Amino acid sequence: MSLPVYQGRFGTAQAERLLWRAGFGPRPGEAQKLARKGLKRAVLSLTRPKGKAKLRGPTPRDDDGLPLAPADAWGHDLLWWLDRMVRSDQPLVERMALSWHDWFATADVGQAQLNLDQNQLFRRRALGSFADLLADVTVDPAMLIWLSGNENTAEGPNENYAREMMELFTLGAGNGYTETDVREQARALTGWTNDWDEDLGSVNFRFDQELHDTGTKRIFGKSGNYDWRDSCRLCLEHPAHAGYFVTKLWSYFIPKPPSKKTLRDLKKLYKRRKYAIRPVVEAILLHPELHTGPRMVKPPIVQIAGMLRGRKSGITTDAWTWIADDAGQRLFRPPNVSGWDETRWLDTARLGGRWTAAGQSTDLDSADDDDYDAKETPKQALEAALRFWGKPTVSDRTRRELLQFCSRVEKVATEEWQQQSYRALRQNALRILIASSPDYMTA
Repeated sequence: MSLPVYQGRFGTAQAERLLWRAGFGPRPGEAQKLARKGLKRAVLSLTRPKGKAKLRGPTPRDDDGLPLAPADAWGHDLLWWLDRMVRSDQPLVERMALSWHDWFATADVGQAQLNLDQNQLFRRRALGSFADLLADVTVDPAMLIWLSGNENTAEGPNENYAREMMELFTLGAGNGYTETDVREQARALTGWTNDWDEDLGSVNFRFDQELHDTGTKRIFGKSGNYDWRDSCRLCLEHPAHAGYFVTKLWSYFIPKPPSKKTLRDLKKLYKRRKYAIRPVVEAILLHPELHTGPRMVKPPIVQIAGMLRGRKSGITTDAWTWIADDAGQRLFRPPNVSGWDETRWLDTARLGGRWTAAGQSTDLDSADDDDYDAKETPKQALEAALRFWGKPTVSDRTRRELLQFCSRVEKVATEEWQQQSYRALRQNALRILIASSPDYMTA
């Protein structure tokens, strides 16, 4: 087994891509600092953080300047997590939590605290063992409610989780299992239940042996008196699992599928390391395809978090909840159990949300025409707009288009009173155009 490692230049542009793929983009100067580490040390600094995550920056507030109430107030769950994406010094852990949120997509279960608790589970297991993650998710209260695991009994087996565990979580649709396996897995998963409290809702989630089907089940051609732990184990041991896991995990970092050789070697690594997530992530982040392959569309919430990081801004408004929804990614509200469809990130129904997000950030610190430089050149205007976002890398083509826009503005500023006013308006427009450009929406 010999997984390739990128050997080319690792400068600011390459570090910037790494920070976007394995996090939420750089703060000002962060890409340059990471580039000085070299590729391997840069990757390990992301995959092997020390100690507990620290949140650096202003404490998040709502529109009224009050602290967030993620378990109680509308939209504050998203604001709470967006704040972590912006302020955490362990961005890859947060990015992996986002990936697991999509992988094990769970929407509103009627108790926001249960979704928040599941989110902490994703963070805790972010780079550990997929076997542990799968086992924990299987009996997680939010998941038990979402896919009816708490209503799955020997007397009335419910197939919801059994089906999705194989189709979406471990094997892939129709990949090596039958309808009989679905039914038998449902029997193995029986026994979990909970109580209902009029004030608190669903509480006291537990395994009740009397609700469990103790009979022999036949799953993937094997027979045994299986329970929920065996159900997870049998999926992990299935010949289709390693390939499904590697391919899906790869897709969160690289848009082009791995080659047959890379897939084979990553599968071997995953199985040799007994379902460990971190070694596979490290191999992907070091792989030449991540650094030389095509650009990748940023998920909407990743771009929004990155804009705030680039601005060194914090959460000061509830607006990010509906803006993220307009852009196509409302955290804690995936569209269905399959998660989000990344092929629609930039469709006409969702692109406007990114424009709104850029405008929201610009409105918070708009250029004022009262004292704006009336002699600012197109080049100076563009450099100022790039500094506004933390100096992101843009292509020569994008730079030329933006400079031409700057020149067109000057041509129509024929009156003396327009010199300041139009240049201030130009600056605000440039900021939005940069954040809405193909260069900024991809990495």
